[in-house]
Amino acid sequence: MVDCTCGRGDGHGKVRNFLLCAAAVAVACTCLSVLCVQLIHINNLRIEMTELKQRVQSLNGREGATSIAACCETTACCGVWSCERPCHKEVDGESRGRREVLARERKRKRRQTEPHTFLHLVPVSPIPLDESDSTVLTWALGWGQGEGLQASGRTVTVVTEGTYFIYSQVLYKDSTWVMGHVIVKRFKGSEVKLMKCLKSMPSNASLALNTCYTAGVHFLESGSVLELYIPRKSAELVLSAHATFLGIFRV
Repeated sequence: MVDCTCGRGDGHGKVRNFLLCAAAVAVACTCLSVLCVQLIHINNLRIEMTELKQRVQSLNGREGATSIAACCETTACCGVWSCERPCHKEVDGESRGRREVLARERKRKRRQTEPHTFLHLVPVSPIPLDESDSTVLTWALGWGQGEGLQASGRTVTVVTEGTYFIYSQVLYKDSTWVMGHVIVKRFKGSEVKLMKCLKSMPSNASLALNTCYTAGVHFLESGSVLELYIPRKSAELVLSAHATFLGIFRV
């Protein structure tokens, strides 16, 4: 400790002691100034870290890949440990997306390799219906595969819902000027006309021979019932398997 007391002695000693005292005071002031600057800097760093932590917590609370990716890309979050977790969330989300795509692809390939459900029906006999002034056909199985469709008499019942291709043809030998048939779907008490086919017929009975073919793709619910009918009670038809038929298969 420097003795700043100016005691006895000659003039040179007093000057030396005064200079030593002044130097000690200057050093002490400098140290205090540096210490104050460091304290201010540390306090500013603490404030910045608090704000940064609050921002990261706010970003962590957001949902969605966009918000998470934005957090990891901002300069404020880079290098902060809290950003590690949302980045992992984004990676996990991308992995789940890839897994879902692969699962759908495997399911599609499995459907392609599985045998397709189908029915091809040939006519047995016509049934005139007086109450509706129409004619329906009873069918026999010409060829079929799978258990998603069931044929019974004059109707086809859908067991497995899905998208189906339906086709039908009827050979008419009637001189009525227009002949045709309709395919209807009945489901939960409602009836919908899926397809209709109309054909002009020659007026000469000896030439009255014409086919009417129609086809289309429709979504059929499980429990749907399909039926083909001709809106004529006494329709003259050719019941050959190659001329009149009804078919349906899943696509």
